[in-house]
Amino acid sequence: MPSPAAIDSPFDSLTTPVAWCDGSGAIVASNAAMSGWLGVGVRRLQGWPMAALDAGDGRLAAALSRDGDDDAPLRVRRARLRFTDHDECFADVWLSRTGDGGWRMEAHPVDEFPGDDPALLLPSALSASLKGLAHELRNPLAGLKGAAQLLSRRVDDAESRELVGLIEDEVARLTGLLDQLLSPAPSRPPSPLNIHAVLERVLRLAESDAGWAVRLLRDYDPSLPELMGDADRLVQAVWNLVRNAIEAGATHVTLRTRAEHGVRIGETLYPVALRLEIVDDGRGIPDELAERLFLPLVSGRAEGSGLGLALAQQVAREHRGSLAYRSRPGHTVFTLLLPMPAAPEADAGAPADAPEATP
Repeated sequence: MPSPAAIDSPFDSLTTPVAWCDGSGAIVASNAAMSGWLGVGVRRLQGWPMAALDAGDGRLAAALSRDGDDDAPLRVRRARLRFTDHDECFADVWLSRTGDGGWRMEAHPVDEFPGDDPALLLPSALSASLKGLAHELRNPLAGLKGAAQLLSRRVDDAESRELVGLIEDEVARLTGLLDQLLSPAPSRPPSPLNIHAVLERVLRLAESDAGWAVRLLRDYDPSLPELMGDADRLVQAVWNLVRNAIEAGATHVTLRTRAEHGVRIGETLYPVALRLEIVDDGRGIPDELAERLFLPLVSGRAEGSGLGLALAQQVAREHRGSLAYRSRPGHTVFTLLLPMPAAPEADAGAPADAPEATP
């Protein structure tokens, strides 16, 4: 078995970052992909403690310190790695024992940082507080509903009627959400929906909220099929994301839809999924909030409630999807992945040797 210190050309030509350490934990070799990913020269990595690359919660360092004869590979999900003062990198890391008692580290980089599941972290006291808040909000919403109904009788132009109808629809939607907080009921069965109809409803809300201060852009894939889900819940999730972008000082917000094939969400691999991106040029996510962004009551604004992203992530999970983000000042992208129905199989009655269609 060749020494791990001598990386041959096949490893050096891999695009997957790979590095080796000896029994003392010092890195003895790495391929070009690893040094390039960390932003450091290959020679500077040699001799550096592999555990010192752990810039997160210590899980990677703890895995490297494990003793024993168990040769089974170890996996560290969403590890944060950094060489000295360089930028942090995120990856799913696999660790395998080498013959001399060291480790081989294989990193699968990711550019999006998912938040922890708020359903696992929300204490019962906070749940009771949210129910109290929902109860207090019911009376103002009832007043808004009555005022909108009175206003609808006094307007006669089409644009005003449309705006009053928008108010009535949003009051009804918020009332339904509060009712769900006060007395949770089983979720509605999914039904076919057009994601672009959902996005157009969100854009109408954004136009009413931001006016001319923000340019709202569409980048749709018109060939996308219908999804199965809850349109109202998706409106709520996407509107929270768009509103966050507006409140972060964005001057341009783009809604982009694409089909993505072979997508893994959690532990499940889906043949095709919708990739919905909300892109903005606002201030970005503050570094101190990066790891807690999806937790309830965490907000970068003094006047913020900190509930929008937690609710958006919950809606993504209700649809068997995921919500993640990547951010730097001037460019933030929230990505919502939702499984889509697989393409229908070919007619079973068709001849087995029928030629394929030519594109």
